[in-house]
Amino acid sequence: MFLVQYTGLNQLPFDPANNNEPLQFGSASGPLVTEGLIENGGESSKKRKRTNAPSDFDPALGMMTGIPPITPMMPGLGIVPPPIPPDMPVVKEIIHCKSCTLFPPNPNLPPPATRERPPGCKTVFVGGLPENGTEQIIVEVFEQCGEIIAIRKSKKNFCHIRFAEEYMVDKALYLSGYRIRLGSSTDKKDTGRLHVDFAQARDDLYEWECKQRMLAREERHRRRMEEERLRPPSPPPVVHYSDHECSIVAEKLKDDSKFSEAVQTLLTWIERGEVNRRSANNFYSMIQSANSHVRRLVNEKAAHEKDMEEAKEKFKQALSGILIQFEQIVAVYHSASKQKAWDHFTKAQRKNISVWCKQAEEIRNIHNDELMGIRREEEMEMSDDEIEETTETKETEESALVSQTEALKEENDSLRWQLDAYRNEVELLKQEQGKAHREDDPNKEQQLKLLQQALQGMQQHLLKVQEEYKRKEAELEKIKDDKLQVEKMLENLKEKESCASRLCASSQDSDYPLEKTLNSSPIKSEREALLVGIISTFLHVHPFGASIEYICSYLHRLDNKICTSDVECLMSRLQHTFKQEMTGVGASLEKRWKFCGFEGLKLT
Repeated sequence: MFLVQYTGLNQLPFDPANNNEPLQFGSASGPLVTEGLIENGGESSKKRKRTNAPSDFDPALGMMTGIPPITPMMPGLGIVPPPIPPDMPVVKEIIHCKSCTLFPPNPNLPPPATRERPPGCKTVFVGGLPENGTEQIIVEVFEQCGEIIAIRKSKKNFCHIRFAEEYMVDKALYLSGYRIRLGSSTDKKDTGRLHVDFAQARDDLYEWECKQRMLAREERHRRRMEEERLRPPSPPPVVHYSDHECSIVAEKLKDDSKFSEAVQTLLTWIERGEVNRRSANNFYSMIQSANSHVRRLVNEKAAHEKDMEEAKEKFKQALSGILIQFEQIVAVYHSASKQKAWDHFTKAQRKNISVWCKQAEEIRNIHNDELMGIRREEEMEMSDDEIEETTETKETEESALVSQTEALKEENDSLRWQLDAYRNEVELLKQEQGKAHREDDPNKEQQLKLLQQALQGMQQHLLKVQEEYKRKEAELEKIKDDKLQVEKMLENLKEKESCASRLCASSQDSDYPLEKTLNSSPIKSEREALLVGIISTFLHVHPFGASIEYICSYLHRLDNKICTSDVECLMSRLQHTFKQEMTGVGASLEKRWKFCGFEGLKLT
């Protein structure tokens, strides 16, 4: 018998199996045990005396005074305790009811087995009931789990209980394994061990299926509403053709704002087959009205293209302005890096200035490359289409020849590999023949002959391929020579044209005096001509100009003997090729030379 309450708190002051007194626990509403049970154990309770009880113990309550009794029926407490970790054993308590008492099972025993839970289960099977147990006692025990809808009791000590909700079944399963005793009787007919399990009922299954069908209907309705929300709106219906509608559509076709709607209506009418001999003139007038919008659309496209070109020009101007400002910032950094100002800065300040200078130069170079790319695209758009066609044809011919030579090379390599493979097979056959020492073996001789014949054929084919490869190489070299000759001829023609233009210019200037002709040739030597070409190339790369010190620093890399004053004098003499401008503001005012050969060529 269980002498210890499974709460781990106090030892029971009596043996519940042998005690004949009623188990009374007081509460705010009075005792939970009926008065009829007190009469059964009245005499035995008078004979039993409790000794060693504390002075403040109240025998009427069965616990210490000042402490309210803890019962499963108190607010906040129920039969089902809070969730317990799975690794901890479940400790169950004694449950006292009005007509019976429930004793928990041995915690060391395994939990009672249950069947698989049916879907939507609200009904439980309760077995092991006492023979004297009534429906009222069953209701008293299991109504604490939840609202009971129906009880079907059998004469064989079991019953079926149907609850209102599914979670109540879990509470009822908690009572499985409890020993039940009616009152304080120890009679076998008043005791039993409860076995609670899931029961399969048609009502539960029907309700569960109805609920599932309702959920499915709700899900379908929700999906349908979502699809309808995401579905694009259907186009408005097109009216049927009539004279009145035709006049309305004809008026709409003349209006720019309603043109698209009217054109859609006209297209639908034509596709429906509304055009006949009577309505052909009306449809022709509407088609003519639609055609009148072509010019408007072309003008709109031209206006948009003009806006795009203006935006490109604005972007190019803004980019050039940004580059000018970057050049000024870089000039500030370079002037700060000179020794006059550099010595007065601290080490950290020098480091920051050098880092800023590098970053500004990188950004400036990126923007400069972008601007040069825009200019290159414009130049390429204005290039001659005929030159491109000729170069493309030459490139296609050369690529065809190169591809043929590569194919021949691959074929030659494959034939060589096959030849090596045949030779290895012949050698292997010869070794096998020497090891076997078989004199009369006609099959091997035939194989050797066949292999030799195949080898000879492969060698002949290889020779033919090599001859063809040499012939193709000779053709390719001949074509390359022809290409070089054509290029030389083009250069000669260009030189002749330039000479002819010079002779024409000299013949035109022959009327002027000799002094003017001497003064009109500012380049006096070939060295100066080379310097002019190098400076022109350098300034062409720097479209925003460069100072004379920057130009001379670049020329000193090529020749240390170049003098700054000579370079400046030479550039000042060529006014149509180089021009000097002032850039900057205030202290950063600087003279810069720019290349203006393209504009000077038009002027001269």
